Amino acid sequence: MTILRAYAAYLRQAGLPYSRSNVERVLLSNDAITQYLVEFHALRLDPGVERDTAAEDALEDRISAAIDAVAGIDADRILRALLSLIRATTRTTYFAGDRPTTALAFKFDSSSIDELPLPRPKYEAYVYSPRMEGVHLRFDDVARGGIRWSDRRDDFRTEILGLVKAQAVKNAVIVPAGAKGGFVVKNPPTPTGDAAADREAMLAAGISCYREFISSLLDMTDNLDITTRQVMAPEGIVRRDGDDTYLVVAADKGTAAFSDVANAIALERGYWLGDGFASGGSVGYDHKAMGITARGAWESVLQHFREMGVDTRTDDFTVVGIGDMSGDVFGNGMLLSPHIRLIAAFDHRHVFIDPDPDPQRSWDERARLFALGRSSWKDYDGAVLSEGAMIVDRSAKSVRLTPQARRALGIETDQVLTTVELVRAVLGAPADLLWNGGVGTYVKATSESHADVGDKSNDAVRLDAPALSVRVVGEGGNLGLTQLGRIEYARNGGRVNTDALDNSAGVDCSDHEVNIKIALAGATADNTLAAQDRRELLSDMTEDVSRLVLADNRSQNEMMSLNRAQAGTLVSFHSRMVDDLERRGHVDRAIDVLPTTAQFGALEREQKGLTSPELAQLTAQVKRFIKSEVSGTTLPDNRVYAGRLHDYFPPRLGREYAHTVAVHPLRREIVTTSVVNDMVDRAGMTFAFRLREETGADSAEAVNAFTAVTEIFDLGATFERIRAAADTTPASGTNALTVQTQRLIDRASRWLTTHRPQPLPLEATIARYRPVVRELGPRVREWLQGDEITAVEGRTEALTSRGAEHGIAADVADLLHTYCLLDIVDIAEISQHRAEDVAELYFALSAHLHINTALTAVTALPRLDRWHALARLALRDDLYSSLRAITLDALSVSEPGDDASDKVDQWEQHNAARLAARVHCSPRSSRRSPPNPRWR
Repeated sequence: MTILRAYAAYLRQAGLPYSRSNVERVLLSNDAITQYLVEFHALRLDPGVERDTAAEDALEDRISAAIDAVAGIDADRILRALLSLIRATTRTTYFAGDRPTTALAFKFDSSSIDELPLPRPKYEAYVYSPRMEGVHLRFDDVARGGIRWSDRRDDFRTEILGLVKAQAVKNAVIVPAGAKGGFVVKNPPTPTGDAAADREAMLAAGISCYREFISSLLDMTDNLDITTRQVMAPEGIVRRDGDDTYLVVAADKGTAAFSDVANAIALERGYWLGDGFASGGSVGYDHKAMGITARGAWESVLQHFREMGVDTRTDDFTVVGIGDMSGDVFGNGMLLSPHIRLIAAFDHRHVFIDPDPDPQRSWDERARLFALGRSSWKDYDGAVLSEGAMIVDRSAKSVRLTPQARRALGIETDQVLTTVELVRAVLGAPADLLWNGGVGTYVKATSESHADVGDKSNDAVRLDAPALSVRVVGEGGNLGLTQLGRIEYARNGGRVNTDALDNSAGVDCSDHEVNIKIALAGATADNTLAAQDRRELLSDMTEDVSRLVLADNRSQNEMMSLNRAQAGTLVSFHSRMVDDLERRGHVDRAIDVLPTTAQFGALEREQKGLTSPELAQLTAQVKRFIKSEVSGTTLPDNRVYAGRLHDYFPPRLGREYAHTVAVHPLRREIVTTSVVNDMVDRAGMTFAFRLREETGADSAEAVNAFTAVTEIFDLGATFERIRAAADTTPASGTNALTVQTQRLIDRASRWLTTHRPQPLPLEATIARYRPVVRELGPRVREWLQGDEITAVEGRTEALTSRGAEHGIAADVADLLHTYCLLDIVDIAEISQHRAEDVAELYFALSAHLHINTALTAVTALPRLDRWHALARLALRDDLYSSLRAITLDALSVSEPGDDASDKVDQWEQHNAARLAARVHCSPRSSRRSPPNPRWR
């Protein structure tokens, strides 16, 4: 019965609405079926029993038939749920001998468990023992996320499921998919009345249960020989799934100091990841010391302020916050600018109010508190506080605010407040920024109930989104707002992303740590890298890791800025994209909180777009989808992407350990993640989808096209110039520069997809076009004439009017014309003429035939749906194809050495009869009128 008791406990966590006594009653009342279930479990998972598929099927049929005969719908549901769970079990430690713990562990194929709520992870582990229970949910083979010490014994799986949904989105920017785990202590120590002793006893109990949980997970996990890459299965365990060697854990609520505990277990057992098993330990990257999570989230804050015209380097701004200075995210965040004026904050102990803080003096005092390590707001130096400041104990029954505190919090009447009301007043205070560095969900949508939120401990203080008075929300902590709350706040004019986007630097840093340690494992194993040298190497690379991680945050926020700017004009694309992702099973509108088709229609009619939180969610799902498609292709093995692997790591690692980096077990995953992030961040969230609509290109073909265009036109340098210009250019200016660059990416990618063989021979394509484009690109403007030079000068002026510096504005304005060099390279090769001569003639003919005027007219056409987009594309392609054909024709009838204008005249003379016939048929006859775009 032990097995079935464990299964029943799991089903209770999964949402089966029956008590343990009910399940036991049903099993005892149906002893034959109970015995069958135990036999079925052994037949599938006992290593001492020979595998016999026919026997398994026969026994399962017998069990199903017996359940059919059971009276009572409740008994039927319980028994079928147990049968489904046994069938879904792919591994268990029940039959393994010499286990270090008394716990039982099971691994499930979650997709086949009918009782589980959505979303269902790919894999799930459950650990059951007399002392603890825990779950670990993973969305793919390579997945990572924190392990939480939960205090929700009755529904800890519900808590972990909510967290892993956010983690799956957060991990879109890193190599592994999302994962999350959690455990509960079933028999906590009895309080003695000595607070310090009780804390130590509880900590010891938590560590002991954490050890049991981690050990049980490793009991079921395959090991890997890092030298031979041979997978070693655990003894005594039947594996009804594939190889499963990647298990990593991370710190979370309650386990922040447990990384060394987990790593010690991994090292003791010889697990291949060693101290890379749990990131952030004593040999690794200390997130609090690096301030990496806060610094990453601060990139979002800076971008929001930049769009508002606030320069945090020079302008003071007011902040209210959730947390205290001893916390990693809150403490580090509140030291990131000397211009912060923190007027109020709260944690679980105190409410801090400083109505009119001096920025520099208050910054110095916060830094002092942060350095104390275990400070509270009560430790704040009263001499630094402004007049009317207050530090209120949250255990107080009531409080009367000073007049200055009331004004700071926007409270008009003098009244006695409860501390609950005071916390709500802090959350709703008028300020520039709400900085969330705490634990809990404090803001929901008006349409949600507190029960919907699932955070009972904060029900009393939680606000509805319209009650927020801040201009910006920065989410350094997880789940501070519900997604519906974020959307409602954003609809009301607030600036917010998602917690998954804002605080992704933490998981990004951990991912780099794990992968660096994997890269060094071979050198450690053969003793060419001593332990102390390895420790020093990791330490020396700290700033390089920070730089790599924060570059990802900046890139995502630059993309989000453009997403927000274009949301209204691209809503039809977003609607079709969500439809497509939903059909492919990569989006669930209800779970992902995305609009229905009807709601998208309403947005279009109202000329509104998705909010920033919706755009952040959709972008993450796009990245996940493209990664899933690309990972199954040969793209990551292409030599062109070899540099991506080394670019992921700090430069020193690439220099000194290039041989181990090159054979990294996650080489393909790292490359895939890098190229997909780069494409989506630079070419835009809709790029791959639009290319698929217009040309039929799949995700891998889109990535290859983007890469080829980036290399051919040296767009990496262009994007770096745009990023560097952000220090002196308004957000509208850098966004405009990016949009112009993306227009080249769009057109050139379509050209490569439709004019070159597929799959694109990437290396050869780059070698074919890049030399000529790099040589002739800077000269394009000198060949432009007439309305074309007027157009490019107009684009330059439009960019400078938005604040862009003239030099970069002019270069970016030229890009649409450098696109034509792709055709020019082909024409030169076909005609055996110099590319320079072809370019001069090509642009002369373009000006003569007013091609740019026609292209501008095409661009002005509506793009309300896919068919409009395809019609625009066809017209544009016809114009370029005609120009290409005419250039070839002109080259064939002109004399070598003639200048471009002579060649145009010779071409007209040679085709005089045909041109005259077409002019005669035109209602607006003119010698200089352009021919019909479909004329060849």
